Amino acid sequence: MPFLLAAVVVAFAQYAFFIWDRGATPPADPQVFVKDEAAQAASGPQSIAHDAGLRPALVSSDLPGTPLFGAHGAPLGISIGQWMSAAGTIEVATLNPNAQQVTVSLRGLSPYGVYSVFVNRTPGAQGSDAPLDGAGTGNSVVADAGGTARMMLLVTPPLTSGTVVTVVFHSDGAPHGMSAGAPGVTSHVQLAATLSL
Repeated sequence: MPFLLAAVVVAFAQYAFFIWDRGATPPADPQVFVKDEAAQAASGPQSIAHDAGLRPALVSSDLPGTPLFGAHGAPLGISIGQWMSAAGTIEVATLNPNAQQVTVSLRGLSPYGVYSVFVNRTPGAQGSDAPLDGAGTGNSVVADAGGTARMMLLVTPPLTSGTVVTVVFHSDGAPHGMSAGAPGVTSHVQLAATLSL
């Protein structure tokens, strides 16, 4: 039986606050949108193109009951208040020099929503996100009726300090394996954390 070292637990932050400088007001969530008749078709933060009549959600000033949409107008079935109430932790325990047991515990999710967990071992390098399980077969979970979800995975090679972990909501109801899907269209990063191991 492997020897389990003390686990490190890191709390997730809402993605909108994770990516913006603390002084940015009001921070926009680049991957979810609200209806705004005055909004022109454009590319918002992260260069996600959205249709006319939609704009990135302003998490500090849009009313909590405001419904959210994808970049092309598909309803996400939740409000900005529900979106911003998601929370959770990632727990990383070393099993041996080559493997870790990683537990992701989430709450405040969209009931029965499909979620995946991705890692970026080289933050800042575009296109370097990979599924937490490495294969894209075990990194997805469906939230229960109360909006909670939990997954426990064996991860090799081990995660290191500085790795960014993201929780992705799949608005099309399907996991996308090795890819998170189209940002702002079928996939929407909701939570993120930087590991300090």
